[in-house]
Amino acid sequence: MPVLRPTFPVLTERLALRPVTLDDADALLAYRGLPDVCRYVPFEPMTRESIIERIEGRWAVRELTDEGQGLLLGVERRDTGELVGDVVLMWHSREHSGGEIGYVFNPEFAGQGYATEAARALLGLGFRELGLHRIVARVDERNQASAKVALRLGMRQEARLVENEMFKGEWSNELQFGMLAAEFI
Repeated sequence: MPVLRPTFPVLTERLALRPVTLDDADALLAYRGLPDVCRYVPFEPMTRESIIERIEGRWAVRELTDEGQGLLLGVERRDTGELVGDVVLMWHSREHSGGEIGYVFNPEFAGQGYATEAARALLGLGFRELGLHRIVARVDERNQASAKVALRLGMRQEARLVENEMFKGEWSNELQFGMLAAEFI
């Protein structure tokens, strides 16, 4: 049975991906508390208390042992130790060997390729270590920066779902991107 038990930190050229800790609460709040950052993601701006609650709860996961679980990792710059964002790998289906990635970054660090670099490392964990066959990314169509990250990763846009869900009080279009393990370089 596949299981993902990464050795932390997961290193890329410029970044270290690792579980978030209580010491990260203020850095997480710096972007997860911003309305603009939360506009296209499935959560409202967070408070310090809600971040601490998640760090001690669902974000405390350090491994994926079964479908339905998610692994959230903080992304820090290796040169400065600054937390610049976070990424998540969700294991959706054991039977279909499928998962999903997501990413949220501090806009202070936008345009430097950190989201793409971190998400590529996450794809590596999902495909190489967990043995997933297929990984998707679901993006609100209005979030063009996020869609561009998926495309830079080499994911293909597979669907555009028109007004497929009521999202934060308005109908939204969803772009779905996908990649197979055989396509991951």
